[in-house]
Amino acid sequence: MSEKTELSPKMKKLIELAAELEDLGHVNALLGWDQQTNMPSGGAEERGLQMAAVGRIMHEKFTSEEVGALIADLEDEIGDLNAETDQARSVKVAKREYDKQTKVPLPLLMDTIQTTTMAHGAWEEAKSKSDFSIFKPHLEKIVDLRKQYAALFEPYDHVYDPLLDDFEPGMKTAEVKEIFNILRPQQVELLQAIAEKEPPDNSFLKQHYDEERQEIIGRYVITRFGYDWNRGRLDLAAHPFTTQFGQGDVRITTRYLKDDAGSALFSTMHEAGHAMYAQGIPRKYRRHPLSGAASLAIHESQSRLWENLVGRSKEFWTFLYPSMQMLFPQYLANVSMEDFYRGINKVQPSFIRVEADEATYNMHIMLRLEIEIGLMEGTIDVADLPEIWNAKMEDYLGITPPNDSVGVLQDVHWSGGMIGYFPTYALGNLASVQLWDKMLETHPNIPDEIAQGKFDTILGWMRENVHQYGSKYEPQEIMLKATGSKITPEPYIKYLNQKYSDIYHL
Repeated sequence: MSEKTELSPKMKKLIELAAELEDLGHVNALLGWDQQTNMPSGGAEERGLQMAAVGRIMHEKFTSEEVGALIADLEDEIGDLNAETDQARSVKVAKREYDKQTKVPLPLLMDTIQTTTMAHGAWEEAKSKSDFSIFKPHLEKIVDLRKQYAALFEPYDHVYDPLLDDFEPGMKTAEVKEIFNILRPQQVELLQAIAEKEPPDNSFLKQHYDEERQEIIGRYVITRFGYDWNRGRLDLAAHPFTTQFGQGDVRITTRYLKDDAGSALFSTMHEAGHAMYAQGIPRKYRRHPLSGAASLAIHESQSRLWENLVGRSKEFWTFLYPSMQMLFPQYLANVSMEDFYRGINKVQPSFIRVEADEATYNMHIMLRLEIEIGLMEGTIDVADLPEIWNAKMEDYLGITPPNDSVGVLQDVHWSGGMIGYFPTYALGNLASVQLWDKMLETHPNIPDEIAQGKFDTILGWMRENVHQYGSKYEPQEIMLKATGSKITPEPYIKYLNQKYSDIYHL
């Protein structure tokens, strides 16, 4: 079937429905963005009701018998939903989502939206006061709601599967465990080798850098990367995130820490990676069934690639370091580029996931996966989480958080009900290196271009090999098309060993 084939009346109807649902989804995203950037704390309850009202309209529109009949008719009309056409894949995506959403009763959806909206404010207060008890009743209800949700998809191989599938379509808990079982011992071996070496000095970062100048450098970097300010903006949030209200409005947030100048810059790069993916989805998919991303792991592959493979590379700092020294001479005038590069790549087990170096980051994810599986299986109680968290931090990273704020309360995800999300961070790390390696095969001059502040080859390759597909293909299909392989840990392990052997003279 040609992509230019005239759309049937039913296909047009599906696309019109997708457009309306996307508009409503973006209204809810705008309410959520405002909640995390501007809303006073007193607005939480009513905001929850507002978001639930929009969620109810979306759910009722999409799960009607009329929509079910439309999808079934289109399935018959098209035949092979795996065919390489936008029409076939649009119906496949719609059918997958319809089959999931029709299993979810409206009261459960409403309860979940209201509960998570209230939980976000409770999490912010609990984190600021380092008091888990404030968040505990909210999280207990969220875990119960997630168990109810998972039960709707029985029979399953594992209770965690339905939650993981929401963020990583087609991925099973057993597959993630298998990947992590390969990854963990090799990362532990690397960390042990690094621990025997003299660590680089990064004290120059642990100062109070002027926030206005931090913003200047962050904006400059992501502008050079290719972030489109005509379709985006940068704001502050307690936990950095990216959101969008359409292809013409993709927003990012960051945060400034008083004792870590790297935090805002690297989180800004990270969020810009997400945003450039969203900005890069073709205009033909605007308000369309295929307008989304392939998955969260593919999304993370973009953010981690720009943050780490570009942003923490020696070539990048060959380009940017003179500007950093000019903006912050009091801290960097006497720090060589080589010492700066080694310092920003210092391996040091840390409490905060989003501040973690590349060598320890995946350990944070494995810890969270174990805890989430335990919560869903019922082998871990929410009340015991602070102690369990601290014990696992000691086991995985050899450190114990001094308080709940930098321990069990550090991530925003559970307050939003996003159990099943964390594995996509590690999967995204693995995918980022596979994409990078393939890109360098085609464009071996990219490191030289980075050193000159030129990034359009990278963005262009991603546009062609990842962004242009929207959600037309499942994540593993994207990886096979782009790299010839599904997500696998070996390239990432090789990358880490090469990088840190150079920095630590292993």
